[in-house]
Amino acid sequence: MAEAYPANEERPRRRGRKVLVTLLVLLVILAGLLVAADRIAAGVAERAITDQVRQEVAKQDAQSSEPEVKVSGFPFLTQVLDGKYERISIKLTDVRGSVRGDAVTLPTLDVDARNVRASLETLRTQQGDVTAETVDGTGTITYESLAKLLDRPGLTLSERDGTLAVTAPVDILGQKLTVTGAAVVTVSKEGKVSLRFNDLDAEGLPNIPLARTLLNNYAKGISIDVPLPELPFQLALREVRPLPQGLAVTAAAKNVPINSAG
Repeated sequence: MAEAYPANEERPRRRGRKVLVTLLVLLVILAGLLVAADRIAAGVAERAITDQVRQEVAKQDAQSSEPEVKVSGFPFLTQVLDGKYERISIKLTDVRGSVRGDAVTLPTLDVDARNVRASLETLRTQQGDVTAETVDGTGTITYESLAKLLDRPGLTLSERDGTLAVTAPVDILGQKLTVTGAAVVTVSKEGKVSLRFNDLDAEGLPNIPLARTLLNNYAKGISIDVPLPELPFQLALREVRPLPQGLAVTAAAKNVPINSAG
C-alpha cells in the first residue's frame, strides 16, 4: 500500500524553485543592464575621442573623411574609472596632404593606439591630454598620386611580383620608346619614401653609349625621395612595400598625444 505524503511538504520546494528562478531572471536583467550601460559609456567616449582626433588631423593641414573610432576592452566602465584604455582603433579614409604642391592620397590610414590614458574629466570637458603609450599606423599611397609627384608624361606605376614597376613613354635620339623596369623602395634616413630606378630598359634602344646614357639620366630623374605629408599622432615612417592597390606604408610612435590638448 502506497504511503501518502502531506501536500504541504511540496509547497516549500515549489517556493524554493520559484525564488531561484526569480533570482536567475533578475541576474540576467541586471547583466543586460550592465552590458547596455557599458556600451553606452563606450559610445560616449568614442564620440569624445572622435572630436579630439578630428582636431589633431586638422593640425597637420591634412584632410580626411569623418574619423571612425572604436574603443576596445570589456568591461568598459572599469577602463573609464581607471582612465586607461587597452586599445583605441582609429580609421581615417580619403586622407589627403600636400607635398610639393601636389596632393598625396592615402585611401585609408588605420591607427592602432594601445594603453591610452584619458581621464573622465578630459573626456567630459575635452580639456587635457589623451596620451597613448604606443601608436601604429598603416596606410596605402595610391600609385596615381605617386606618379604625379614624378611628373613625367604618361608614366604609370604598379606592383609586379612584389616590386614597384614603372612604364613610361620616352623619346631617345628621335625614337619613341617605352621604358620599363622596377624600383628599389626603401625608407630613407630622413624618413622619406626612397625610390631608386636602377634597372630600366627600353625595347629598340639604339646600341650606342649615348642612348644608354640618356636612359640612365631618365632613371636618375625619377629616382627621388618622396616626402610624405605630416602624419597625425607624430607617426614616423618605418616600412614601405608595394602592394597591388598601392604603396603600403607602416609608421609608429611612442608616448604621444592623440588629441589637441585644450
